[in-house]
Amino acid sequence: MYDFSKKLKLWAIGFMVVGAVGIIAGFISAPKTVEEVKEMLAHDAHHGGHDAHAETTHVVEAGHGDKASAHDAHADDHHAEHVMHLLQNKPWSALYVACFFFMMIALGTLAFYAVNRAAQAGWSPLLFRVMEGITSYLPVGLIILLVILGMSTLGHMNHIFAWTDPDLIDPSSDKFDKLINNKKGWLNSGWFMVRAVIYSAFWIGYQIISKKLSRAQDVATDDSNFKKNFKLSAAFLVVFLYTESMMSWDWIMSFDPHWFSTLFGWYVFASMFVSGITVIALVTIYLKAGKKDYLPKVNNSHIHDLAKFMFGISIFWTYLWFSQFLLIWYADIPEEVTYFVTRIQDYNLPFFGMVAMNFIFPLLVLMNSDFKRVNWFVVVAGIVILLGHYMDVYNMVMPATVGTEWSIGLPEISSILFFLGLFIYVVFTALTKAPLEPKRNPFIHESEQFHY
Repeated sequence: MYDFSKKLKLWAIGFMVVGAVGIIAGFISAPKTVEEVKEMLAHDAHHGGHDAHAETTHVVEAGHGDKASAHDAHADDHHAEHVMHLLQNKPWSALYVACFFFMMIALGTLAFYAVNRAAQAGWSPLLFRVMEGITSYLPVGLIILLVILGMSTLGHMNHIFAWTDPDLIDPSSDKFDKLINNKKGWLNSGWFMVRAVIYSAFWIGYQIISKKLSRAQDVATDDSNFKKNFKLSAAFLVVFLYTESMMSWDWIMSFDPHWFSTLFGWYVFASMFVSGITVIALVTIYLKAGKKDYLPKVNNSHIHDLAKFMFGISIFWTYLWFSQFLLIWYADIPEEVTYFVTRIQDYNLPFFGMVAMNFIFPLLVLMNSDFKRVNWFVVVAGIVILLGHYMDVYNMVMPATVGTEWSIGLPEISSILFFLGLFIYVVFTALTKAPLEPKRNPFIHESEQFHY
């Protein structure tokens, strides 16, 4: 039985405490009034701020003496209000990105677990308890995410989902948006949250039932629980492909309600799938480390297989990323290219840096078969892949919610620390609840003898 070390528990709690304090500080430091933003913009322009800020300051100064002062003051107020909304969105967006990222790790692990169950894979049963431990975070992560979604859509506590503004679907308003109005049958707060609850209930239901059947098989006298799990996993995968795609439209793509991509569901799936597999590898290596070796029957061939999946799905993610980019660039439709123009112009470093971390680095490090059997190589590659896919989620969310006001600062780092600590605490606590080696899985002996 795995023993959750006090040192790791203290680290997890420490991350949560420091992260929570930083998150609160991020919300407190966000501007509260338009006047506060005007002062900030004027200060930035005075010290060499960007052109938009300089123009705003010019408007402020010009508005005191010429005939166009009323018009200039109105333009200044409008711009300052827009910047205020972006800066107020920043702590919310940072919290959302970190929350979604760790949730998608657990969801990607759940999909990989279901694939192995449905395929009746012979190599992986020794890793099932590791996967079940990681997926134990899913209910926690989803509940927190649902709270954030509810506060953002039903509660109108922020502006991260632009389509929640009622003026956008009011024909009498100056802000009326015909395209968003045409989508209001799908993009409305009530139906949005109903769908979110349905997705979450389905995923959590499978996670709980499958884990229960897995542990019941340990003490069973036949293979009935194993067979039920097999059928359940096969059915889950069919429905999962639909719910995951719709989730990606709702929870990510709707940040840009004018834009859409038919590849987006697969793109998000590839990101969560490789992130989940990477964390399986990292947790497995951690449990094998040291004198105790909690997974003595897991060998280098198991790590090698996980590293092959890390490599293969990274290439698959790159294929989807490039396909989406190439098709949109080649068609050159204004409503579509604006998505990439915004990211290349305003997010140049995180956008292309993310591609390097998710494609070039895994390609160079994990292509060699021998390197896949070297634990520290896999760990280094895994850390870079996870950072790369955090930046992937960051690039999907931030341009639409904070625009040019982005940075990696206190809200982002604090949110990562909080959810990292929570993830570690939940996962490693779950690993202590059952033996790490399944007892009566029909393929357990094949998994124990897995060598090549």
